[in-house]
Amino acid sequence: MMRRLILAFAFVLTAFPALAVNPDEVLADPALEARARTLSSQLRCMVCQNQSIDDSNAELARDLRLLVRERLKNGDSDEAVIAYVVSRYGEFVLLNPRLRGETLLLWGAPIVLFLAGATAMVLFVRRRGGKPTGTPLSEAEKAELERVLTRE
Repeated sequence: MMRRLILAFAFVLTAFPALAVNPDEVLADPALEARARTLSSQLRCMVCQNQSIDDSNAELARDLRLLVRERLKNGDSDEAVIAYVVSRYGEFVLLNPRLRGETLLLWGAPIVLFLAGATAMVLFVRRRGGKPTGTPLSEAEKAELERVLTRE
């Protein structure tokens, strides 16, 4: 019973991303359809921006899914399809941008910002660590403090 429940749960989880692909988009050849689904999961929906075109219900995502399937039916390789879509929409269309000169800032910025923040924190803590705050007591204040402390 538990095994059936786990299998049903796994089926439901894997079926949800398929909801965006309409039945009229699915290719008759299962191998081509599998390639199309793999490519679609790598391309960003330009409307949603945090979803792949495979997961998005936006019209532009549907158009891109159809474009990918059309290119595959025409015999293009996976790399050629990706190159074609990138040439039309730029590197931003890739959910995982390639590491190149143009995207080096995109990949390196989080690391640089983290290191800069950590360095700033260390310097701040070192500077604030042993230094007293405020101004030193004047002679009159020292005398008053001494009087108060000795009275008790």
